[in-house]
Amino acid sequence: MKSINGIQFADMVKMGAHHLFQNADYVDALNVFPVPDGDTGTNMNLSMTSGAKEIAAHTVEHIGKTAQALSKGLLMGARGNSGVILSQLFRGFGKSVEQLSTVDTKQFAQALNYGVETAYKAVMKPVEGTILTVAKDSAKKAVDVSKTEEDICLLMEKIVIEAKASLNRTPDLLPVLKEVGVVDSGGQGLVFVYEGFLASLKGEALPEKTVSSSMDDLVSAEHHKNVQSFMDTADIEFGFCTEFMVRFEEGKKVFDETAFRNDLSAYGDSLLVISDDEIAKIHIHSETPGEVLTYGQQYGDLIKIKIENMRQQHTEIVGEGYTKEAPTKKAQVHPYAVVTVAMGEGISELLKSLGASAVIEGGQTMNPSTEDIVKAIEAVGAERVLILPNNKNIIMAAEQAAEVLGIEAAVVPTKTLPQGMAAILAFNAQATVEENKKNMTEAFAHVKTGQVTFAVRDTSIDGVEIKKDDFMAIAEGKIILSTPSREEAATKLAQSLIDENAEIVTIIYGEDVSKEEASNFAAFIEEQFEDLEIELYNGKQPLYPYILSVE
Repeated sequence: MKSINGIQFADMVKMGAHHLFQNADYVDALNVFPVPDGDTGTNMNLSMTSGAKEIAAHTVEHIGKTAQALSKGLLMGARGNSGVILSQLFRGFGKSVEQLSTVDTKQFAQALNYGVETAYKAVMKPVEGTILTVAKDSAKKAVDVSKTEEDICLLMEKIVIEAKASLNRTPDLLPVLKEVGVVDSGGQGLVFVYEGFLASLKGEALPEKTVSSSMDDLVSAEHHKNVQSFMDTADIEFGFCTEFMVRFEEGKKVFDETAFRNDLSAYGDSLLVISDDEIAKIHIHSETPGEVLTYGQQYGDLIKIKIENMRQQHTEIVGEGYTKEAPTKKAQVHPYAVVTVAMGEGISELLKSLGASAVIEGGQTMNPSTEDIVKAIEAVGAERVLILPNNKNIIMAAEQAAEVLGIEAAVVPTKTLPQGMAAILAFNAQATVEENKKNMTEAFAHVKTGQVTFAVRDTSIDGVEIKKDDFMAIAEGKIILSTPSREEAATKLAQSLIDENAEIVTIIYGEDVSKEEASNFAAFIEEQFEDLEIELYNGKQPLYPYILSVE
């Protein structure tokens, strides 16, 4: 096969997306930090699926036009840094082949290489040992091989071989990967995509994962059934679609599916449980996903967690037919808006009270896509907008959204909720967008962030031995303690963050923490440190019992 056209390329994308979908759980499990937000596989899968859907709807023989459809779908569906980088790789690919009806080996290799150049330019500080390195090394191999190889299939074989070799070298480039004993998760996701490309060219089938796919089919059916029971977002009683897997472990509670199912049914509806001798995969709609996860931990290791806000995604779940109803009245145009991202009903209310125009439900385990951010901003109806991601894995998607909005927009690169709160307080409706971005960025520079969450696996990072199910104290992004005691994790975190320069400490407690426990924690800080202003809020956030802001 000396060339491929748009139809053949579309099949390659379909196979690549499907292979990534089948292995998203595995990619999620490669995340370095043992916190419940292992979502690289999920983000890449959702991003690639968006691209595959767009290309399926606009497949033509002209590969340039087909590649442009992929680029558009990936751009709008990109979630998380890994998804954005994937979108940039194929954005460059699409630009390179834009005028071509077919491509040969040299043109295909050049397109991959241009995609790498585009992706590197999109990342402010490229890090080697990541998906970028795997893409770069395999593209370089493609260019070298294409000088003498005319068969596209054989070229793709060499690309896959080099991509795997590059992936295996990632721990040598990123010490933290070597310390934890994993390869880069984003690079692994790209390898799965390339393996799908090769299988398509060879006309081969790739192995299916029966447990995952059967659960996915059931979940789809369950969502479809639920759509019939409510036609308005307000009718949704249990708002969080919660999926996770439990790997059974000796010494833990013995798994009995009937008892497990009966116990979980008290937490919500649409419960699905599929299990074998080693794992159980669970799907449930619940108002308290944190309590559901805590229950699941009694049986073993949580190896994947995904939580989605169904109220926000209601239109998407209902399907295309729902979106074709009569258009709603155009939103009132406001001169300025601050749009931010957070998880937890209480946190959302807090951010709005500080001045946020809209809060997109998202964060750990649930990174909003470029399109999610664009739609939220369009719904506000502002002439100018400042976007606060509040998560380092959402910044790139926010920047892509700012580019495609068509209004004056800027991203204030907040990486945590406390940074976002400080930035909102510095907003000035009389200042320009650039002035606000500068002032808001300076405002959060002196804010310290602390978090308490639980470990999803045993590991060791920066000399800290971490045991699964322990509570971890994370100060400024660094794990400083792993302990079975949530109280100890919280107190050690406070002691680590608060110094003689601290003036205000804000405690945001999650859905699993009682008001009494949170008040006792606030009292501890007041006793330990003099002349501090302490603010206590019920954020109702899942996964993170405590979030601390120190200013």
